[in-house]
Amino acid sequence: MSSLKQNLSQKMLQKLSPQQIQFIKLLQLNTQDFEEKLEQELLDNPALEDQKNGEEERFEDAPEEEFSDEDYLKDDVDINELLNAGGDDEGGFHLNEDYSNEEQRDSPLASQSTFQEYLMEQARATFFNDADLLLAIHLINSIEEDGYLRRELRSIVNDLAFNENIQTTEDHLERLLIKIQNFDPAGIGARDLQECLLLQLYKKDYGDNPALTLAETIISEQMEAFSKKHYDKIKRSLKIDDDQLKSAIAEIVKLNPKPGETGVSTGKTQYIVPDFTVNNTDGVLEVSLNSRNAPDLRISAAYSETLKAYENAPVKAQSLRDAVQYIKQKLDGAKWFIDSVKQRQNTLMSTMEAIVQRQREFFADGDETKLKPMILKDIANQVGLDISTISRVANSKYVETTFGIFPLKFFFSEGIVNDDGEEVSNREIKKILSNAIEAENKKKPLTDEALMDLLKEKGYNIARRTVAKYREQLNIPVARLRKEL
Repeated sequence: MSSLKQNLSQKMLQKLSPQQIQFIKLLQLNTQDFEEKLEQELLDNPALEDQKNGEEERFEDAPEEEFSDEDYLKDDVDINELLNAGGDDEGGFHLNEDYSNEEQRDSPLASQSTFQEYLMEQARATFFNDADLLLAIHLINSIEEDGYLRRELRSIVNDLAFNENIQTTEDHLERLLIKIQNFDPAGIGARDLQECLLLQLYKKDYGDNPALTLAETIISEQMEAFSKKHYDKIKRSLKIDDDQLKSAIAEIVKLNPKPGETGVSTGKTQYIVPDFTVNNTDGVLEVSLNSRNAPDLRISAAYSETLKAYENAPVKAQSLRDAVQYIKQKLDGAKWFIDSVKQRQNTLMSTMEAIVQRQREFFADGDETKLKPMILKDIANQVGLDISTISRVANSKYVETTFGIFPLKFFFSEGIVNDDGEEVSNREIKKILSNAIEAENKKKPLTDEALMDLLKEKGYNIARRTVAKYREQLNIPVARLRKEL
């Protein structure tokens, strides 16, 4: 089947036009990045003009502020506590961060730029070949919020072939991914925890620190034993003593198991400019696109008239041909850019309107429990676009409502069927878990199994491992770490 699929894909492949590439690049930009691109385009192409009569009202420039990231692991934490932080009975790691999605949403105007935006900046400074940059951006868009690339490269190759008409190979994507894995934050783009930790260790200066060398050996050769806390086995296999093991583990627990969720330091606070606004007027939901995404562009009349005069001249001077060719290239570039900007506006609006239509109940009163299960494919089918296009719209875009400012990704979630046969968003499950843990007796905190039983009482039959996954996504530690004396 895979061979047949590959043959079919090769038959339908064709190289993307420069205008298609330009549209794809514009689509993934948020309002601020789009403005920067527009300003650069106006500087680079004299045949392109902005017709705005006056300076439109702009968001105030964000004041520069100094800040420092807090450590995500305490240096004096007990070794066993660190190793047991992944689940009630499973090895793992715990980020000791005072962070939650709710807090991020409540103070959006002091939010740091997301790790994907930061990766995009590094990609543009690394990949100077347009084709490689486009592939790198697709890889970055496939990286999940915790910083991992869980999609198989073969799947990405097929997606590019069928949805984008771009032909590439797994080997080529692997080479590009290796470069992305060298980006900051360290550990980004890893396929699993082992690779994530090794990527971070590779970036460290080992110097005369034997603990770092031993830490790399443990992760690369003894990862299974380490995750199961089989310390005696590790000591026998590597012929090391307790002190050496503790020193190595002290280095390992300084690493970040979820590099995408700790925030990216870019030197100053990044202020969010909403790309969309949704207003509720007497029960009618109105969607509008930030006007900064809809510039009033036109083609230079002077350039057009110059070209027209040359073409209508009975005798065409040889000395003017190079100049006329330059003018024609700039006019074509201006037309392509204007068309791409309009196509971007239409795509942004149609996608946002489809999201509002599906999540109408939420936009009416802001109740998160009314969010419906919705995945990228649902919106893609509704607006008649491919999934990768919707993904580009959802990435790095924000919508302002009367209830706050939300990233578009907030509205996408998987569905779960309750005992009544109704499909509900997993956000509703997370809300129940969050409320239950907030109200628990801190001297006897609820274990994942107790939380699973609580959900069953409410009609949600969810496995304990799924409960643990949702708890981790909420950045809530395991029960024993929530216990107070």
